[in-house]
Amino acid sequence: MFKQITLASVVALAVLATPAMAADEYNVSSGLTAASAPLALHGVDTVAFINTGNRIQGTAKFTAVHDGVAYYFSTQENLDAFKAAPARYLPQNGGFCTFGVSVGKKFDGDPRWADVRNGKLYVFLSEAIFNAYQKDPEGAIAKADANWKTIRHTAATEL
Repeated sequence: MFKQITLASVVALAVLATPAMAADEYNVSSGLTAASAPLALHGVDTVAFINTGNRIQGTAKFTAVHDGVAYYFSTQENLDAFKAAPARYLPQNGGFCTFGVSVGKKFDGDPRWADVRNGKLYVFLSEAIFNAYQKDPEGAIAKADANWKTIRHTAATEL
């Protein structure tokens, strides 16, 4: 009986300790990093991307966890910049595909197809979706901004 109660308590604590927002509000890789948080932006250094436009893979050596999500960086300087102002460097729409969010869906945002516009990082599902976005980027961003307010806390599977 004691083992069952203890096991139930451990399971309950694990569920409560898991950042619920990460699954709903952020596009993350499955599994956990060494920092015990899911990985955002496929491990690409968001500071390098926004500041230089280059897709540089980060490393676990330079990890920051923000709001229950791990971000990798390529340098200590980029890690420090993120820690000083995380909101400045977070991908828009939780890292979900901006075009998808513009139509009320949460699709994977792949940094291979991305746009830095007005200092903000927008990612897309695929090259075809990115090309569609490029026909009216301001319109897609405006629709995504409006939709994000209503779908942010909704699981992707419920949309």
